[in-house]
Amino acid sequence: MQRYFLNDVDINGNTVTISGDDFHHIARVMRMGPGERIITVKTNGMTAVAEISEITDDAVIGTVSEWKNEEKELPVRVVIASGLPKGDKLEYIVQKGTELGAVEFIPFIAARSVVKWDHKKVGKKLERLQKISKEAAEQSHRTVIPAIKEPMTADQLAGYASGFDHKLIAFEEVAKRGETSVLASVLKDITAGQSILFVFGPEGGLADKEIEKLTDAGFMACGLGPRILRTETAPLYALSAVSYHVELLR
Repeated sequence: MQRYFLNDVDINGNTVTISGDDFHHIARVMRMGPGERIITVKTNGMTAVAEISEITDDAVIGTVSEWKNEEKELPVRVVIASGLPKGDKLEYIVQKGTELGAVEFIPFIAARSVVKWDHKKVGKKLERLQKISKEAAEQSHRTVIPAIKEPMTADQLAGYASGFDHKLIAFEEVAKRGETSVLASVLKDITAGQSILFVFGPEGGLADKEIEKLTDAGFMACGLGPRILRTETAPLYALSAVSYHVELLR
C-alpha cells in the first residue's frame, strides 16, 4: 500500500483528507479510486490503514479502518551534517540517508566546499531537499520525515551540537593513520534514546581550523575503516554501522 504523511488538521476522528501533491499522486499518478486502501502517517508517528471513500476535484477522502503503532525508526537519533558537495550529491545523501534512518540533515558550509549557495536560492534548495526526504520516508515506510535544517558554518555547528550525547567528525587524516576505535567504541556504548551527530567534509575535506573548532566543542575525530570514502558515501557508511549495532546486534 502507498504511504502518505498527514498534518494533524488532515485528520478528523477516523476521517482523513488528503490534498495537494499527495492528492495528485493518488488520483492522477496512481489512479486510485474508492475502495482502495492507503497507509497514512500522523505527525506523532501513528499510522493508519484508510480506505478511500471519495475523490473530489481537489481532495481524497478516506476512512480509517485500522490504527497501527509501527516500530520503524532507529532507537537512536542520528543527525548528518554534510559539507556542501558538488552537483546533486546532497540530494543523494538525503534520499539514501532517509532510507537508512537519519532524523535530520544539516547542509554544512565548509571552508573547502567548492559549491557556494546563493542566499536568494537557499529556500528553494531546502524545499527541494525536504521533498526528497518526504518521498524517501514514504518509500522506506518511515513514520517520521527527517528535517532539513538551515545551512550552518563550523561555528554554528559547534553551538548546535551542545545537546547531543555523541559528536563525531569523519576525518580522512585519522583514517589514513589507521584509527578504528572511536566509532566502534561509541556504537558499543550508545543506548536507546541517545543522539549522535556526524560531521562530514565536502570533496576537499575539512580544514584544520574546522577540526579544531569542532573538537573544542566536544567532537571526536574518527575513521570509517581503512578505505577513503567519497563525501556522498561516508554518511551512508556511518548510518549503516549505527543500524547494524543498535538494530541487528541487539
